[in-house]
Amino acid sequence: MKIMPPGVRKAALTIHVVSSMGWLGAIAAFLVLAIAGLASSEAQLVRATYVGMNLVGLIIILPLSLASLISGIIQGLGTVWGLFRHYWVLIKLIITALATALLLVHLQPVSAMAGMALAADLAPSDMNGMRVQLVFDAGAAILALLVTSILSVYKPRGLTRHGQKVLDRQQTQIRLVKGASS
Repeated sequence: MKIMPPGVRKAALTIHVVSSMGWLGAIAAFLVLAIAGLASSEAQLVRATYVGMNLVGLIIILPLSLASLISGIIQGLGTVWGLFRHYWVLIKLIITALATALLLVHLQPVSAMAGMALAADLAPSDMNGMRVQLVFDAGAAILALLVTSILSVYKPRGLTRHGQKVLDRQQTQIRLVKGASS
């Protein structure tokens, strides 16, 4: 594994942190719109919220989620943490990949709701199940991203089997080098 030079590592880390926190913030805005669309009795406000949610989802959330996923993979491959060595990194990778995949699925009903809103006014009771689902999905996404943020800060101990094998190999090489120099 080749480690990135410090300047490149810091730039990559900055991109990862900014895209991840931007993703979290954009989902918070999406959640506010989803709640407004569910709770409002004003047809024009309801209509505007779903059009806005579609824009936020496609133009802000999707690119930020992809940037977070790709920059996280780059961080894992280019730093001592590795991509599969530590459980906390692996869990972050799995959560981020799943959240990005679910986002791609989730954007389809959002686009459908926006299309319906543009075609005609949505009454407060129209598509109520979908509206509740959009609120729930956004809340779940915020929770998932908060978990990845917590893992990034606390970095719980624990090596994966792969990580343990890598560590054992490194320690064996160190012992061999020390033994040869004695």
